[in-house]
Amino acid sequence: MEDKYEIRWHGRGGQGAKTAALLLGDAACSTGRYLQAFPEYGPERMGAPVVSFNRISSQPIRTHVPVTNPDVVVVLDVSLVDQVNVVSGLNPEKGILLINASQDPQELKKKLNWTGKAYTVDASRISLETIGRNIPNTPMIGALLKVTQLLNIDEVVSDIRKKLEVKFRNRPEVIEGNIKAIEKAYNEVK
Repeated sequence: MEDKYEIRWHGRGGQGAKTAALLLGDAACSTGRYLQAFPEYGPERMGAPVVSFNRISSQPIRTHVPVTNPDVVVVLDVSLVDQVNVVSGLNPEKGILLINASQDPQELKKKLNWTGKAYTVDASRISLETIGRNIPNTPMIGALLKVTQLLNIDEVVSDIRKKLEVKFRNRPEVIEGNIKAIEKAYNEVK
């Protein structure tokens, strides 16, 4: 891992962009890394575009501003590519674009005029199959882990399982659905 790794999450209110950043941040912290995980607040209403961020580092993080030049951009809703410049600040030589979409990544690269690395995973379908609701945040964590190798999938799954067991102790199907979603997206990202 580079000394500092920055991620920008684009989603819509209710899709879990903030929760994904927090879960990933907590998992990074449990492996001994320093982290920041925070949203950019605006009109937080269901369906409105939202942005969250992660910084993960092996050294203390002294920067306290939004991520403007991310190493990775994660898009939880493909319709955002028509509304938001999701590749803003992303370096085409070393940056990674990861989109929740059923389309081939090459189609979206052309649409966005993006020349760097791009990956897609149908996180909406995966979340419907495993969780029963279109909440693509946990599948996108799995896909992110696969394309970046930022953290070990087993360590992240273990940490997320512990967090979900506290929140959903009386709903084991929610816990197992989210874990299956992470693992399925990890294996299906293209």
